[in-house]
Amino acid sequence: MAKGSDILAKWQLLSPYLNRRQRSLWAAAEAEAIGHRGIALVASVTGISYHAIATGMRKVASTKGWTAGSLVPSAGSPRAGRKLTEVNDPQIEQALQQMLSEEVAGDPMSCQKWIRSSTRNLSRRLDEQGHKACYHTVARLLRKMGYSLRVNWKKRGGAQHPDRDEQFKYIAALKAQYLREGLPVISVDTKKKELIGNFRCEGKSWCREPIETDSHFASYAKCVAVPFGVYDIAKNTGYVTVGTSNNTSEFAVHCLESWWCLHGRLAYPHGNRLLIFADGGGANGYNLRTWKKDLQEKLCDAFGLTVTVSHYPTGCSKWNPVEYRLFSQISINWAGQPLRSLEVMLAFIRGTTTTAGLNVEAQLDQEIYRKGRKVTERQLKELALSTHDVCPRWNYTLTPRSTP
Repeated sequence: MAKGSDILAKWQLLSPYLNRRQRSLWAAAEAEAIGHRGIALVASVTGISYHAIATGMRKVASTKGWTAGSLVPSAGSPRAGRKLTEVNDPQIEQALQQMLSEEVAGDPMSCQKWIRSSTRNLSRRLDEQGHKACYHTVARLLRKMGYSLRVNWKKRGGAQHPDRDEQFKYIAALKAQYLREGLPVISVDTKKKELIGNFRCEGKSWCREPIETDSHFASYAKCVAVPFGVYDIAKNTGYVTVGTSNNTSEFAVHCLESWWCLHGRLAYPHGNRLLIFADGGGANGYNLRTWKKDLQEKLCDAFGLTVTVSHYPTGCSKWNPVEYRLFSQISINWAGQPLRSLEVMLAFIRGTTTTAGLNVEAQLDQEIYRKGRKVTERQLKELALSTHDVCPRWNYTLTPRSTP
């Protein structure tokens, strides 16, 4: 006879990872295994109602003839019916995953991810590739891959720019072209500023006692850290420079210059062209003259690089790969841990890894970067700058200027 303490131990271990339906089914399976008075015992331990467990037991009993690990009854089962779409078409999940690779957005502070297209749109595109799946099937496959409709609605972008979809398609085409030719493709952005000191950090961590922190007043901080990230899309590698000054275009381009000197030109010895994906605003905004001037002087002219920049439309920074492939993992790694010093912050950044093979390097930059720099019309015209035919304000190329 099973003991209540054994069931309680299992319940405490599993319940945080189960949703409401899964909890009821687990409780029903336990009650079925116990037999006589199993429902009463499990209900008293878990707090799940008698009715919910009894209903779950009927569902469990109806699947006894099914193949283990499958949602489809075995061929000889009296409940055998039509097979799932992915069973009849094993390639559909891979096709859907490939379709979503250019549409995934993410929260830089967590693992939440969502997509741009609706299930009906995805169903139509799958049909064009020869995979028959109604939008209900697409929704089920998305849930299977870890996507949530609730998250999609909650994180839905604001008003859409009329050129938004065209820019996303152009970004995907540029990325595919550069990766196919073995050229460097990087995604850049500045992460949220962090107060350095014994301050509360969002998130939870395993510990015996809660970590005591000071009141969250910026005036008590040792300094304010400004992490700038460079994410190499092809190599799944992040490079983070932590500054202690202002978040300016000079700082952003200096980080890129440092990345190219220390890593980029070694990883791409024959790469004379560089593709940069950036947000529409901030220190690397599309309408910032100082950003373009510094790129021209410190990357193009200094190293003979041809630099192409594609900006994500306003309000679409969540689709920038550096946000959800690098910054979110860093935030998870130091969740619940106060960043008491710059050395501690750098250690957390360097210790960030994922099962997909992400590696992160970090360095400190204590230079002072001034605000308020101006670039005149004459200086702007002297740049070797050419805009693209597609969304010209978001896509442009800077080429090296010949020295006199």
